[in-house]
Amino acid sequence: MTFHQAPQIFVGEVQLIVENLKRSMIFYRDTLGFQVLRQTEKTAVLSADGKRPLITIEQPEGVLQKEPRKTGLYHVALLLPNRSDLGRMLAHLINIQYPLGASDHLVSEALYLDDPDGNGLEIYADRPSRTWTWQNNEISMVTNPLDAESLLAEANGEEWNRMPSGTIIGHIHLHVANIKQAETFYLEGLGFDLAARYGDQAAFISTGGYHHHIAFNTWNGTGIPAPKKNSVGLKWYSLILPNNDVKNKIVEQLDRIGSIVNEENELNFTQDPSGTNIVLQVLKN
Repeated sequence: MTFHQAPQIFVGEVQLIVENLKRSMIFYRDTLGFQVLRQTEKTAVLSADGKRPLITIEQPEGVLQKEPRKTGLYHVALLLPNRSDLGRMLAHLINIQYPLGASDHLVSEALYLDDPDGNGLEIYADRPSRTWTWQNNEISMVTNPLDAESLLAEANGEEWNRMPSGTIIGHIHLHVANIKQAETFYLEGLGFDLAARYGDQAAFISTGGYHHHIAFNTWNGTGIPAPKKNSVGLKWYSLILPNNDVKNKIVEQLDRIGSIVNEENELNFTQDPSGTNIVLQVLKN
């Protein structure tokens, strides 16, 4: 997956706030098949390969239910290694009658579902990048019905046992308060390229010619506030940077546009204009 390795900038992991850790563990571990790297009374770190953390779920003190019409997470998207993996996942979710949606985006095929707290998830597989179409430097994406029969045939009758070890976070999609402010932050500050724009309501951005590493929209409304600190949703996500030179350049760019970068335990933290927390993490060799 060359779109998710150096020299690209991509999402590494996310931390989600949930109301009930035990209930969420049943979903993430038992239903989706994540491995547990570490677990305490209030947090669990989840992995697909038993080494690399992808999702941390946390039940903070005084947790609040997911708040409507706020900025933050629309969905976090798990990219499976192969179409056959997605076929097995679809068969599994159908078998257990878990509510889901599905779409064909030309560049990928995707399943959509919510965790028990309403945190949005996309589980998808990319089509080969040679089949993607770019017009005027924008990727061609649509939302067509998924060919479920074809996808299920890819499963070859094999059962879903666990999340494939090659699973990564392919992208993250966010609710923001203002598209122009978000574009300034993500394009001028973080150095992403525009991959597609959908009027004044949504934008898809990437590095290295991917269809999108990050997307953001104002479908919850323009000027909406950030959620409360301890409400269900996205606590933070990390961006993986190829080296310290890139990190230093990004810190300078963020400073120029007036975004604050803080450092703690050798990690840099920033916040987008809509209040979403981001960890800037240099790739480990």
